[in-house]
Amino acid sequence: MSPDNIVTIVMFGVLGAVLVVGVSVGGWLYNTRQKIKHGYPLESMWGKPLHPQHTNEAQERVKLLTQENAQLRAEIGSLSDRLISVERIVTDSGYRLGHEIEQLRDAKGKVQ
Repeated sequence: MSPDNIVTIVMFGVLGAVLVVGVSVGGWLYNTRQKIKHGYPLESMWGKPLHPQHTNEAQERVKLLTQENAQLRAEIGSLSDRLISVERIVTDSGYRLGHEIEQLRDAKGKVQ
């Protein structure tokens, strides 16, 4: 190999590396521009928003969701209390005895 060929190969290698870096940076800039243009939040390396937007709409949404969460928790609490009452009735021995008596009455009515 002649020295001219080595210089040419090195120049093409450097030009290729510069081209790859340039295309990568250009793509990153284009992607960031599109995010800004369309209102998407910019993200750090770990996917966290760099500048989260605190708008009145977002605060209202959080307030409404918090209220709905409290209502649902209260409803679940009342349902839990009702379920405990139903379980107590069903597992009560008097209920079982009454149920067996009703079955015997039904069986007696079918026989006659």
